[in-house]
Amino acid sequence: MNPANLTNSSVAPGARTQGQPDPAASPQTADQITVRPARPADVRSIAALVEPLAVRGILLAKDPVGYYEAVQEFLVAEDAAGEIVGCGALHVMWEDLAEVRTLAASDAWRGRGVGHRIVSGLIERAKVLGLRRVFCLTFEVDFFTRHGFEEIDSTPVDPDVYVELLRSADVGVAEFLDLARVKPNTLGNTRMLLTIEA
Repeated sequence: MNPANLTNSSVAPGARTQGQPDPAASPQTADQITVRPARPADVRSIAALVEPLAVRGILLAKDPVGYYEAVQEFLVAEDAAGEIVGCGALHVMWEDLAEVRTLAASDAWRGRGVGHRIVSGLIERAKVLGLRRVFCLTFEVDFFTRHGFEEIDSTPVDPDVYVELLRSADVGVAEFLDLARVKPNTLGNTRMLLTIEA
């Protein structure tokens, strides 16, 4: 699969694949990581987390400038040794709407709760921002269902907001709108939405 045709907003908490380290072999758990806002110094680590998932066709790698431009959207998970072991971003699309993007964990940490900690942090960030809905485009339906996301078929915005969102050059916004030009990016993904209670 050509990574140029993949979505940049897919998320991959991921299952272990053959050859990955056994999570049970390490004494650290997700409770022992720190989830914090990303800094520009974290960009290389974020890119390194995304790269193997991009190769597998799960996420779309960005050029370094893309990560730097969006660094304020990211949370990172840091282990006790200070290594970045997970990341995820919350991209605001409208006054009450954002998207979870670029959710990734290192092979050694996949399946150990890092993704859950990051998504919980992104949802909290959405609440602080006063957002009412959070969108994701994912292969990991069960993972996001556990966080309260539900599958959607339509684009849940008013017609006037839809017209405004059409003006965005952002691929993730086009995926949210389910535009034909991004259909090749979204094949196999499920569109999901979390409604945050007031």
